[in-house]
Amino acid sequence: MSDIPGASEMYIEMKVFGFALDAIAQMPVIILKDAKEKHAVPVWINASEAVAFAAELVGRDVSARSGRKDLFNSLIERLGMRVSSIVIESLREGVFTASVRLVEASGEEMRLELHVSEAMLVSIKYRLPVMVNSVLLNQVSSLDMNEESFAQENNARRFVDFLDHLDPSTMGKYPM
Repeated sequence: MSDIPGASEMYIEMKVFGFALDAIAQMPVIILKDAKEKHAVPVWINASEAVAFAAELVGRDVSARSGRKDLFNSLIERLGMRVSSIVIESLREGVFTASVRLVEASGEEMRLELHVSEAMLVSIKYRLPVMVNSVLLNQVSSLDMNEESFAQENNARRFVDFLDHLDPSTMGKYPM
């Protein structure tokens, strides 16, 4: 557990453990776990977010080799800032609230609210842990950490099938 500067609550450091397809909800889910794998937080996302998340996981190596930076990286660099932390703060009406903390060269911190899936993408991109409010852990349903369903190859295969059968017209105004 650790403190987030300026906050009175305690936060637990978690990392993106995996990405799976929830067999019951038929929705993609990001699994966050703490270092001891004692706590887990499932973050359900929609199809377009799943595509972005998968692209980040796969594309990280591609962009590193090509030397190209994305808009967020370029903007942060140009402003002379760095990402200091990613925080999931609360659960309101079934939706997580998340933020990314940016630090200027002077040490001043800026808090930028993001959709939780965008915060997870920043975590992957910068290889930073996600700080989860300890009060939030009591609000989310706990997962059985001994359950191997999230680690099995079967989930990866189901996710690939999900992407293969994804209809571009369901992507809204950003068709692929």
